[in-house]
Amino acid sequence: MLHIAARPYFEKQLSADPCARNENTKLLSRLDAAIEFHFAILMAWSSLWQRFQRYLVEYRQLGFSLDISRMKFPDDLFEKMRSQIEHAFAAMRELEAGAIANPTEKRMVGHYWLRNPALAPTPQVRSEIEDTIGRVKAFAKDVHAGKITAEDGRRFKHLLHIGIGGSALGPQFVSAALGSPDDPMDICFFDNTDPEGFDRVFDRIGEELSQTLVIVVSKSGGTKETRNGMLEAEAKFAAKGLRFARHAVAVTGVGSELNKHAEAKGWLARFPMPDWIGGRTSVMSAVGLLPMALQGSDIDAFLAGAAAMDERTRVPDVAQNAAMLLALMWYHAGNGRGQKDMVVLPYKDRLALFTKYLQQLVMESLGKEKNLAGEIVHQGIAVYGNKGSTDQHSYVQQLRDGVLNFFVTFVEVRNDRRGARVEVEDGITSGDYLGGFLRGTRSALYEKGRESITMSIPEVNAFYIGALIALYERAVGFYGSLVNINAYDQPGVEAGKKAASNLLQLQMQVRKELSGEGNTAEEIARSVDADPEDVFHLLRHLASNDSRIEVAAGDEAADDRFSLGKSE
Repeated sequence: MLHIAARPYFEKQLSADPCARNENTKLLSRLDAAIEFHFAILMAWSSLWQRFQRYLVEYRQLGFSLDISRMKFPDDLFEKMRSQIEHAFAAMRELEAGAIANPTEKRMVGHYWLRNPALAPTPQVRSEIEDTIGRVKAFAKDVHAGKITAEDGRRFKHLLHIGIGGSALGPQFVSAALGSPDDPMDICFFDNTDPEGFDRVFDRIGEELSQTLVIVVSKSGGTKETRNGMLEAEAKFAAKGLRFARHAVAVTGVGSELNKHAEAKGWLARFPMPDWIGGRTSVMSAVGLLPMALQGSDIDAFLAGAAAMDERTRVPDVAQNAAMLLALMWYHAGNGRGQKDMVVLPYKDRLALFTKYLQQLVMESLGKEKNLAGEIVHQGIAVYGNKGSTDQHSYVQQLRDGVLNFFVTFVEVRNDRRGARVEVEDGITSGDYLGGFLRGTRSALYEKGRESITMSIPEVNAFYIGALIALYERAVGFYGSLVNINAYDQPGVEAGKKAASNLLQLQMQVRKELSGEGNTAEEIARSVDADPEDVFHLLRHLASNDSRIEVAAGDEAADDRFSLGKSE
């Protein structure tokens, strides 16, 4: 601190040289300001260091840590929320014991049993879980060994996974995090009902469709997007002269339409998806384990990582429970109402889909109109993000200087790479830069009053991916209890499905009204007693995809006349 050391010199000069008094007084004033500034910095550093030590949670045997010290919650937060916290712990214990934790659908919620079957509430449930894991391993082993082959006797090289929402996002995230060019099977996904998306996947597979194994995932068997993908795949296989059944596997509920279809057609295998598993928490059931095993990932390590995190986040000590601390930070940041968005920034390419996975897990679980008492509450937390340091060249500018409507979660992976170090500067690697950008961005945001959480894992492997998923699953469950909502149903999704079904029924009515004379959307809407705007959009869609439907453009969109030409 040169400023402090210099002050006595100038004080001496003041008394020794009256002529220099004015100049030295100015210098002393500047020195005092500099000393005050540096003391403020030292005090801030000291305060942050003390807060870091107080609120850092480490699971040293796991190599995991969670730092909430840069969330500006009051030190008495845990005490003030004691009753809510105790309620959340009690609700979680009841859930894991087999209580009806999803009252809307009158279902148990059992994803925690998947990684520790001994916790299952009945011997039958435990047996089902263990049997499924064993069957998944055996099936994958037989595929890799060439005991289960395509109909031409060749080994399967490609894996086409057909599902949507949790039935696809979990496997997609895990595949992106753990996959490598050395995997025994390449994987691609149908996760929408976009025809062009189907075509792009088929183009990628190319002439090796005959060596492609297809997994169709739908608990109910009635999910339209998944059904459409399955029908498109069946049509493609048939067009190539291939029997789809010799390439297909189902993951579905017992007794579902998909299960019946797969059984009747003689598919290669069927794996269960229990009704006590929701799509967004299904990645440790056959939904996620089957594609993982076929790709060659270590499903035992994956389940072990989740079980290890469960064990540590089951303890009722708030200060040492990372999942409860996450839930409390979400509550603090959004005033218990989700008033701030959750920005997740994993500093690792392999975790690029982590935020997308969390979007469904968090937003579908917590985005609810009513609480468990039936009161209107409009709960939820919006989630977005991509990865670091990519985002430092996109929206981190707004995070630092723009609207303060968010908090950040940084995800650090301490090991840079599996191969040899490469220095991009003297003594500096690309990984050093990656770590520097994480810490630098964290500091730059804190300087502007932006709150953040930082979690750290040693590396990206099956164990730690399992642990991260388990951590957030429990945090979501805890937060749901803190705000008294059902985190395990999705009425809004069902409402959207119903509205879409109604529109498709209307489309069939609209099509029947088309003639060679030509009618406006409003005229057709009157004839079918429907909303003219809905009819207009349906007509435009039909005209864009059926060459027989012609459009005579009017002066305005409402004047367009739609007619049905003769079949070619």
